[in-house]
Amino acid sequence: MKYGTKSLLAATLIMGLGTSGAFSQDKVMVGEPSWPGAKIMANLIGQVIEKRLGGEVGYAPGANAVIFAAMDGGRGDIDVHPDVWLPNQSSFTDEYVDQKGTVALSAGSYSGKTGFCTPTYMAEEHNIKSVFDLATPDAQGLFDGDGDGTGEIWVGASGWASTNVHKVKVRDYGIETFLAPTTEDETVFYARLKDAVDQKKGVVFYCYKPHYVHALYDVTMLEEPEHDPEQFTIIQPDQDADWYNKSKITTGDLVKTVKVAYSKSLEDRNPAAAQFLANISMDADHLSQLTYEVVVKGGEIDDVVAAWIDGNGEVVDGWLGLN
Repeated sequence: MKYGTKSLLAATLIMGLGTSGAFSQDKVMVGEPSWPGAKIMANLIGQVIEKRLGGEVGYAPGANAVIFAAMDGGRGDIDVHPDVWLPNQSSFTDEYVDQKGTVALSAGSYSGKTGFCTPTYMAEEHNIKSVFDLATPDAQGLFDGDGDGTGEIWVGASGWASTNVHKVKVRDYGIETFLAPTTEDETVFYARLKDAVDQKKGVVFYCYKPHYVHALYDVTMLEEPEHDPEQFTIIQPDQDADWYNKSKITTGDLVKTVKVAYSKSLEDRNPAAAQFLANISMDADHLSQLTYEVVVKGGEIDDVVAAWIDGNGEVVDGWLGLN
């Protein structure tokens, strides 16, 4: 047997959960949001339920509002949201977790972080550890990729809400005096990033974790002041045409907490799956590596996730309460 004694323990867990009444193990429908990390987490959840708990799984693409409304309904249309970013999605958790009590969140989580990154060779060779190290004449020369006398800092692609946040940060941290913010398309920037890393040149850019860039290159996320909501005011263009002048940010982003959400109806319809989902956790570095394997190397999600599960049996056993 592939998992030996622990497979028997998992089977016993399922049977034990069903002894209080008729054996219950409904099909679990896992929601599948559009971003790569969510697709990977959805597949990971599905494979554990199928391979370790012997359950049946389906997948349902959908936006956040659709997935939460379906979990609230409790009919099995969609039972799981695999990648809930908080506080970004707190309007949904406020309604369905806190007020209605129809949706539950996993006890485990991983951290989602955003900020600015530079290749580690730049951080170490030039002692660039903080965003304030970018607001200097030295940085102006180190990050001047086009030779025009002014450095550059990529703040994201046009149209991203985060790009506006980081435009304001570059101004209010004093970086803009020395480095001009750029907003080229992500594909264009990552081609430029590859060239810079290959030649060990200076480059600094908006980044977040988990993301495949942390597996693709050795990069360092620069230090920022700890998040202070009193010093973090962002107004988006759709709220006010004068958004840029009315925004002010002199502090780092709030570290996000990312959890799995599931319909509480699973506690009756598939208690083994519900207990697993209550315990699941994830590591941001592991998810970055998985994203790299899928997005950059072109691996099939099923194969990449299966290999991770095989190589991290102790972690999965912990989610299942087997260690």
